[in-house]
Amino acid sequence: MASVLLVEDEALIRMMIADMLTELGHSVAGEAPDLTSGLMLASAPGVDAAILDLQLGKDSSEPIAIELEKRGIPFAFASGYGADGMPQTFKDHPVLQKPFPMDELQRCMAKLLG
Repeated sequence: MASVLLVEDEALIRMMIADMLTELGHSVAGEAPDLTSGLMLASAPGVDAAILDLQLGKDSSEPIAIELEKRGIPFAFASGYGADGMPQTFKDHPVLQKPFPMDELQRCMAKLLG
């Protein structure tokens, strides 16, 4: 299974997603509530995939997505807006519409990990 980076600014949502990932057999490589810590963790070793909240307070998680893409690490966005709010650059990446059930997360992880 995969070691997944989780970037989400809402603590309760972050904990819920971390629990779902663990239940699906994955480990959490790191949890970040903001852009700065997300960027730091995205450049660290041991990350197989990532789930990124598109909007981190006033910041976008796009810089984290760019770093992950440079490193060849697959990722999905999680957003309350669904695919509508996605940056054009990342239209080909999976989007989890918040709130999402575990089976949707499982399908997304299967797609990310091929």
